[in-house]
Amino acid sequence: MLRVVLVLSAFVVLTAALAAALGVMTLLRLPGRGKVSIRYSRAVCALLDVRITVNGTPPQHHAVLILANHVSWLDILAITATVPVIFVAKSEVRRWPLIGWVARARGTVFVARDRRRQTAEAVADIAQHLADGQSIVLFAEGTSSDGNRVLPFRPALVGALREALARVDAGKRIAVQPLSVGYTGLLGLPMGRQHRPIVAWYGDRDLLPHLKEFLRRGAVDVTLSWGEPVEPENATNRKAVVRSLEAVVRTLTAAALRGRPIPATVPGEVPRAAAPATTALTLPQPP
Repeated sequence: MLRVVLVLSAFVVLTAALAAALGVMTLLRLPGRGKVSIRYSRAVCALLDVRITVNGTPPQHHAVLILANHVSWLDILAITATVPVIFVAKSEVRRWPLIGWVARARGTVFVARDRRRQTAEAVADIAQHLADGQSIVLFAEGTSSDGNRVLPFRPALVGALREALARVDAGKRIAVQPLSVGYTGLLGLPMGRQHRPIVAWYGDRDLLPHLKEFLRRGAVDVTLSWGEPVEPENATNRKAVVRSLEAVVRTLTAAALRGRPIPATVPGEVPRAAAPATTALTLPQPP
């Protein structure tokens, strides 16, 4: 119980510092917000004893719309410990304890799915971020899973993708890239199906009891597997791209969870054959 109190207290202090730093940087229009967010996420991952391994190539030096599967609140920390990105989240996240605080500080785009006007405004925000050179993460399933499987990508994603890309200036080509999030280890051992609910936060589970159980269990390993980016060119192509990227995320996730080599992927196509695993980078955590 003492560890839970100490970790949560340190998390609140770190998050308050993040919010203050980002607020000042925004007010003064200072660069480097992405680097500050990365350092924050790495510090929190070290605090939580989370080890991150990256396969494939994350987006670099250009804006990308990222389609990812979703397992836990921890996904956000793991991803932002490696790349500076902005997330799209349902409006309820804004009111969640602790997590909502972090989301607001990072500039998350909140979407009220039952309000068309606010959804249109969110699409405009996504397009603006992309046009400004900032990468956006969409959790394409529309909810979180138990960590053992990838849920179907939501059909509405195609429409949002089309509208967001259409709003970006014609001179700027925006790629779409798949990302798999898989929780693969617990206390240095392979994580089995029965253990993934320790990390996964889904259904109607209460957050605080889940956090206590997570902190009680110890070190967790998460694998982020990046597929090849594609550039959809028309509405029909975008539908096919979403379907194929769902298949890529599904394949990459299955490989990570089973400890198999990461399959090679062809841009815009379903992976056809396994290949030697890409070089994995285990991120050093700050002291």
